Amino acid sequence: MKRSTIGIVAVMFLMFANLTEGQKQVQDSAARVDVSASQAQSFAVGSLPAGVVSDGTNIWVTNEGSNTVTKLQASNGNTLGTFEVGGSPFGVTFDGKNVWVSNGASNTVTKLRAIDGARLGTFRVGVNPSGVTFDGTSIWVANFGSNNVTKLRASDGARLGTFSVGFRPAGLAFDGVNIWVANSGFLTVTKLRASDGTILGTFEVGHNPFAVAFDGANIWVTNQGSATVTKLRAKDGMILGTFGVGGLPSGVAFDGMNIWVSNRFNNTVSELRASDGSTRGTFNVGGQPIGITFDGSDIWVANSGSNTVSKL
Repeated sequence: MKRSTIGIVAVMFLMFANLTEGQKQVQDSAARVDVSASQAQSFAVGSLPAGVVSDGTNIWVTNEGSNTVTKLQASNGNTLGTFEVGGSPFGVTFDGKNVWVSNGASNTVTKLRAIDGARLGTFRVGVNPSGVTFDGTSIWVANFGSNNVTKLRASDGARLGTFSVGFRPAGLAFDGVNIWVANSGFLTVTKLRASDGTILGTFEVGHNPFAVAFDGANIWVTNQGSATVTKLRAKDGMILGTFGVGGLPSGVAFDGMNIWVSNRFNNTVSELRASDGSTRGTFNVGGQPIGITFDGSDIWVANSGSNTVSKL
């Protein structure tokens, strides 16, 4: 079993240990699925797709089971290329020119030129890197196995710092000034100042927080063990609400108005109104969806259980 997959399984065991109230939310959410509303298109990618990101024109998908990333044309889903990276690629982000991929089994990140997929470098980070994000100048990587995050200079991959966070950091996001990290082994998220990595706060959310997104004012966190998402005010970490979604919520994305959450247990995505957290719809996608992103017009979901991506 690949190292990053082991990490995800560890989170799942923690999650099931906490499924009391969360299990009821799973059952309730399953009953709300609107099958007729789901008109998702599906496109084949590699084995065990996990992360997904848009470069503005194309979609990039990490294939954890085949040690590759797939590049798709966003307009029609055509495959434009498949590129080898490190072992068990999971997280992916775009820096404006290049695509960065975390390789969970190799303890590295790979930098690819977006126009042609050429490999520009491979850089050592911590143990079992998972989530990855870009802050405008630097790449941040959550190291699931070493309980820290690594900051790399995007221009050349030079390491600028390694900063301790909580237990089993998984997803992260940038709010324009600070980095937010989901500590999947705890009930917390950590807020770090992006300029120097100083911890500005640690805030309690739900069980086994996994992915993070920023909506322009607030932070949204998926809580895998609670079948919920938590909304926090970015300026001070105050909880503004906790909202039920599907089972094992994994990825989260913002489309400019709404929050989209991939529910790995239910093979669905939930759409929530960002202003108040109300559910706008639940849509069927492929098997075991994890990563989710918005390309400016459509939502893309990586379905690890069916080796596809869905376009909504």
